[in-house]
Parts: sequence; structure tokens; C-alpha cells
Amino acid sequence: MTPNRGCPSDLSDARWQLIEPVLTAWRAERRGRGLDVGRPPEHDLRSLMNAVLHVDRTGIPWRYLPHDFPHWRTTYGYFAAWQKDGIFEQLAGLLRRLVRKAETPSPPRACRTPRPSRSPPMCTSRIRARTRESASSAASTTSARTPLACC
Repeated sequence: MTPNRGCPSDLSDARWQLIEPVLTAWRAERRGRGLDVGRPPEHDLRSLMNAVLHVDRTGIPWRYLPHDFPHWRTTYGYFAAWQKDGIFEQLAGLLRRLVRKAETPSPPRACRTPRPSRSPPMCTSRIRARTRESASSAASTTSARTPLACC
């Protein structure tokens, strides 16, 4: 395999630092489940994840994976194992928690300062009562315009 010259779909260093602990823990767990015999992994996890992202972002078939990446069967094997073991759900949950932590909560609606307006807001029952009052000739025009507290 030739060294990867970098594709637009590759992970940045900052993004790799976020997901690398999840993937290395997965690999250590898988090796721990077995007898821990056999040859060590040949491909690093970052190049495998970059290959999976390349297939995802470009939409190419697995067999058309460029030669800069690990062999397509190896890449697909890791992808299928990650999918089966729920790695992508773990990564999505991790990224979701990071986004929610980074978001600044907006103040509750009750604490917002109201914008000044010409007339105070009225609830719908007050508007209905006002309409009935204006329809009757006995109501005065000042009492119909006087705002009351909402129900």
C-alpha cells in the first residue's frame, strides 16, 4: 500500500482525536475476546476510517476504493464489524454529547425582556369579550379598550 496522499474526505487531526479512543478500545476488546494469538493488525484504524468515509462521501462501490487505502475487503470487513458492534452509534452519541455541551442554552421564555409595544397583548377570551362589548350599544368605548390581565 502506498502512503495516503490525503483526500478531501479524510479526517482532520482534531476529528481523529475525538474518535480514536473509541476505535482503539474496540480493537483492544476484540483482541481480548480471542486467545490473543495471531498476527498483529496490519492497518491502522485511521486509514480504515478514512477509507470508510471515502466510500460514504463519494458513493463509490467498495471494489473501486483507490489503492491509497487498505484493500477493499479489509475495509469492508472492518466496516461490517463496526456496524455490527454498534461503533457508529457510539460515535454518533459521543459527537451528539459534544455538540450539546458546546451549545449555550438560551434563556427561558419567561425570563426574556418583552419588546415595547403600543398596546399590551390580550388573550383570545379577552378579545372575544371585547368584540361582544363593542357589538352591544351599552358598552363604552373606554372600557372596551382597557386591557385586562390575561386569564
